[in-house]
Amino acid sequence: MPEGHTIHRLAAEYGHAFGGGRPVRADSPQGRFAGGAALVDGRPLTSADAVGKHLFLGWDGVGWVHIHLGLYGKVRFGAGPPPPPEGQIRLRLWNDARHAELRGPTACALVTDAEKAAVEDRLGPDPLRPDADPDRAWRRVSASRTPVAALLMDQKVVAGAGNVYRAEVLFRNGIDPYRPGRDLTRREWDALWHDLVALMREGVRLGRIDTVRPEHTPEAMGRPPRVDDHGGEVYVYRRTAMPCLVCGDAVRTAPLAARNLFWCPTCQHRRDPPRT
Repeated sequence: MPEGHTIHRLAAEYGHAFGGGRPVRADSPQGRFAGGAALVDGRPLTSADAVGKHLFLGWDGVGWVHIHLGLYGKVRFGAGPPPPPEGQIRLRLWNDARHAELRGPTACALVTDAEKAAVEDRLGPDPLRPDADPDRAWRRVSASRTPVAALLMDQKVVAGAGNVYRAEVLFRNGIDPYRPGRDLTRREWDALWHDLVALMREGVRLGRIDTVRPEHTPEAMGRPPRVDDHGGEVYVYRRTAMPCLVCGDAVRTAPLAARNLFWCPTCQHRRDPPRT
């Protein structure tokens, strides 16, 4: 499932491609969003907003198209008007310069301002938004017996973080993923939050997740670069049984919160966060 940095990049690209007050054409070749597409067809896109893993495309006087990609959703942008549709395209937007095709989302629905606000109210703070309040997440974390690795995946606690970011930020801060949230210190939580903000901002900038520090890059260590469909250099994610880049111990994996968790049993036992 795409993590929050991908959704923020999509919001920026939609805004760049279809903003500026120009009319935007819309249709639903698949037919499942035909009514909503007809209501926004020919109107200018006035806003593109991302909150966690939720994308909202706004049209004044009509409402918001709420998109959640889920596990299988994808957006493809291209130059110029779209070619004849192929496959199951839920929503297609275009003008003379660009087109965008949305396929396979979990959600694509036209919602009101109040319904958009209701979705946002169910989410925890988004590290990529300037209005994020990490204290709100801390109040839930510090009162919970749930393992911190599960809390970081809970969108009601932190919006936008997914399996890659939760594994990597816990490793970078030396925190055992099974520690209950209430056993974290405020110093540890602040370090986790600030690290998550920095990593996700870098994800928006680069379009991939890179989490290793300069001394652990392939160039610095003389090792082959990582080959994975997610791209980027990471410490533990999908590195089961491989040597930890810091201590050499074998990276472990186990299911947690319906996803595979990855961690280093040697590096992730400290109670105080390392340097940032």
